[in-house]
Amino acid sequence: MAEIKRISGKPVIDYTARDYDSLLRSMHSMIPYKLPEWTDYESEADFGNVLLQLFAHMGDIISYYQDRIANESFLGTAQERRSIIHHLRLIGYRLASAAPASAYLDVSAAKSVNQSVTVKKGAAFATKSTEHLPSIRFEYTGETDIEIDFSQIEVIDGKKTYCGLPVKEGRQVKEDIIGESDGTPNRQFPLQHSPLILRSPGLGKIMENEIILVVQRAGEGETGEEWRLQSTLAFSREGDKDFIVEIDENDRAVVIFGDGVFGAVPPAGTIIKATYRVGGGTRGNVKAGAIDTILEAPGLTLLGAKVTNPVKAVGGTDRESIEHAVKQAPALYRTQGRAVTAEDYKTLALDFAGVAKARPEKGNWNSVILYIAPKGGGMINDILKKDLMVYFADKCPMTSEIEIRDVEYVRIYVSAKVGISSYYAQSPEEIERKVHAVATALLAFENVDFGQTYYISKYYEAIEAIEGVAYITVTEFRREDTDTAQHLESGQILLANNEVPVIPSETGDEAYSSGICVEIQ
Repeated sequence: MAEIKRISGKPVIDYTARDYDSLLRSMHSMIPYKLPEWTDYESEADFGNVLLQLFAHMGDIISYYQDRIANESFLGTAQERRSIIHHLRLIGYRLASAAPASAYLDVSAAKSVNQSVTVKKGAAFATKSTEHLPSIRFEYTGETDIEIDFSQIEVIDGKKTYCGLPVKEGRQVKEDIIGESDGTPNRQFPLQHSPLILRSPGLGKIMENEIILVVQRAGEGETGEEWRLQSTLAFSREGDKDFIVEIDENDRAVVIFGDGVFGAVPPAGTIIKATYRVGGGTRGNVKAGAIDTILEAPGLTLLGAKVTNPVKAVGGTDRESIEHAVKQAPALYRTQGRAVTAEDYKTLALDFAGVAKARPEKGNWNSVILYIAPKGGGMINDILKKDLMVYFADKCPMTSEIEIRDVEYVRIYVSAKVGISSYYAQSPEEIERKVHAVATALLAFENVDFGQTYYISKYYEAIEAIEGVAYITVTEFRREDTDTAQHLESGQILLANNEVPVIPSETGDEAYSSGICVEIQ
């Protein structure tokens, strides 16, 4: 609590005391010096005290807003997403929007089917909805149609199966009329649907064809002129038909045109139409076999075809968090969008939505091997790999080559005998649940990385900290390709630079459902 300071014997208000109690105490302390005639201020019933309390209350509120403004003025202390967006815009960094998961579908038909069917861009598939989770839509987004000729497919297990139809989570919004230009500069037009999928990693360029904008005269029917999406209008000239997209803290996207100096202005009376995709997020990382419904693919429906994803979908990413942006932006700014050092490759890869972990290694004299773990775990598929190659195309030296490889997931097996304290009131099942929870956290995908060393002491430390546990004896501690005696003796498990640990149940071993097999004693 603040007190009146004295300088040269005179009282001075401490302006750093800005909460309610400090302000009220400071004002009370100044009464004898400022209002000596007010002698009964100690009485709570005095109306002057009511006024002082109101002043202290208002001062407390004003001080709160002053502190908030000060905090939001610096990247390291800002808490609001809007503030982070504005800070990072100064260095050209754009917070990543949610990215869609991708998968490959197997398309099966009866052995008697010999027709050919065309899968066009926009063909839609989905997961089944449940009581708590709506269905998730996936679409074929390729630029060219895929022709499936079932007469050329061999019958296996009584059916014909075409493998490898690429799909991405999300929904395409076609020719959404977002407004009409009145010819004024710097016009902004909000998109009607959200969240927009706009893969614009950090300081890098926006990937092509993620939003198509057509400006056309009213009454011209289907004709119109396509404008170009840019990451900034700073380098656009007077007549360049460019536009940018900005996404606010609520995931609302706005199309912004130039002012006639930096980028052209759409002529008055023209209609603005946008084609774009919405969706994205980790919810799209569905398990194998989840995509089993044909929504909009008439040719496949007429043939009675069935679809499924033999491997889980990967790459789905929620919008970039404040914490990630504050950590990633300075590192990315140092790269200036160029991949030179190994750390540059890692920083740029981690900025690509859909990538969870990355580790670069030197290949031969002009190549770099990049080990990638996608969001949601699992193996990187060809769709995400292709997008990454496009992303790195303008960031590497001309003579350099990138080889993208999967990580090697290593199952870690742990078994333990756990004793319960005699005085502990909760059931053994509750203790077992807590043991599984802490073991899961030790091997959770978001908590592990390449080439780590795992110590048996971590399991002792985590499990012994659980209330009610009297003792623990680890009886099994090994990686999948070694015996437990070796690791029990050393107390550690070493992983190679391209290896990431994984809970055994994630690869099918349900006995170790949380990374540990528990025996309660």
